Formats: sequence, C-alpha cells, structure tokens
Amino acid sequence: MAYKISADECLGCGACAAECPVGAISEKDGKYVINADECLECGACAGVCPVGAPKAE
Repeated sequence: MAYKISADECLGCGACAAECPVGAISEKDGKYVINADECLECGACAGVCPVGAPKAE
C-alpha cells in the first residue's frame, strides 16, 4: 500500500523528498505529496519526517 503525506501535518521541510529512492515525492503549494503510482512502499520518507506526516494508506 502506497504512502501518503498528511497535508495538515507536513511542515514543507523536504526531508522526505530527499530520502525517496525513486523520486516519487514532489512539492506542491509548500507541502509535499507522494505519487502513489511511483511509490515503492519502502517507508524511507516516514523514517526521516520530523513529524511523521507520511503514513501507509
């Protein structure tokens, strides 16, 4: 199941995007979003997020 970033929790720091091994995370309106079609479900983004915004759907 792909990960999704909670827009309410996202700080817009970009730590998750830098950690994603396939570049499935991009910035949109100051927050980060995950392209579910590209997500490997590895959890790397969740591991570096300071507020735990990425979660498995």
